[in-house]
Amino acid sequence: MPGRSFAPSERFISEVASRKLRPAYVLIGDETFFRDHCRQALLQHLVPDDLRDFSLHDLDLSEVSVAEVLDRARTPSLMAPFQVFFIRGVKNLYGRGSHAAELAAIEQYVKDPNPAAVIIFVADHISIPADVRRMDMQDKDRYERIRETLGDFCGMVELARVEENDGVRWVVEQAQKEAVKIDPDAARELVDALGADMMLVSRELEKLVLYVSEKKRITLGDVETMVLAAKQRSLYDLTDAISAKDKARALAVLDGVLAASEGEEAAIGHLYMLARTFRQMLVILEKNVRDSRAIWQALWQGFRVPPFAADDIIRQARRYKSRRELTRALKLIARADLALRSNPPSKRLVLEQLVLQLAEEPKVLVPEWQQAELPV
Repeated sequence: MPGRSFAPSERFISEVASRKLRPAYVLIGDETFFRDHCRQALLQHLVPDDLRDFSLHDLDLSEVSVAEVLDRARTPSLMAPFQVFFIRGVKNLYGRGSHAAELAAIEQYVKDPNPAAVIIFVADHISIPADVRRMDMQDKDRYERIRETLGDFCGMVELARVEENDGVRWVVEQAQKEAVKIDPDAARELVDALGADMMLVSRELEKLVLYVSEKKRITLGDVETMVLAAKQRSLYDLTDAISAKDKARALAVLDGVLAASEGEEAAIGHLYMLARTFRQMLVILEKNVRDSRAIWQALWQGFRVPPFAADDIIRQARRYKSRRELTRALKLIARADLALRSNPPSKRLVLEQLVLQLAEEPKVLVPEWQQAELPV
């Protein structure tokens, strides 16, 4: 086994495979790699391909009510033997006002559920580092609120960042499954270069396996030769143009990124990397990081940047004057994520619109008492 970082998702996948499911779960954390694995396990074991339209439901609490979700979960499907409900927007249960009635309704459903359905609440607005002692105070507060409410009657599956050593072991094991040997220093470089971001690590490992072909061995030189650094440099070129408010250059870099990857199909991956980089800049700004030596203390293991990018990302973060500008960027990225997952006519257009919005100069709000003094 790769290590304890993988244990929560592996336990959940085991429950799915054995069909010993609880009525509802909370996938808590923004680690996309584990969330995708949990989702794939549910699809593989519970959702037949030919019945997916009737068995699988993706809903968002910003668009539908808890009452509607529970009503749909209680209603047996005439077409599908089992139904899976993925519910995003969990943070809406913890916004302004009282949500006691909604939480009580969920608890009541769990006590008397539809045995042919499972509800998966996706709490991806929380980031859990590999070392939980380094968790942001706001995320820690959000985590505790969910644990003390939904956690009382739903299964909790923590999707935390991967510890570096666990990531290295996973890479070695995955390579072995493909009958490929990866040298220890190559495995560590692969994980370290991508900040233990397992979604990126898994994709690059697939490419490395194809790259070495009949040689059946991945060396450190192979990892350095592949596009890891080039892809990440392209990303930082994009955020550099965005933070400099250079729309023309930002669109040109985006075009190059899409041309060098799997095109529109890689859109979600690009968006994920953008969100990660802006979250890193937010931490850098909040902790007033001014040099590359301090960045390793500010960013925890599994959330660090490649060494070559340290100075770049510090410079870019310092172009933003307030936390509000960076949180605005993260909200725009979240909206684009929803748009991409809604199968838009053009994913490229969604990304281009996002880049233009991110590169806009922040609007300066003029107090009403000053407006009369402005020249006509």
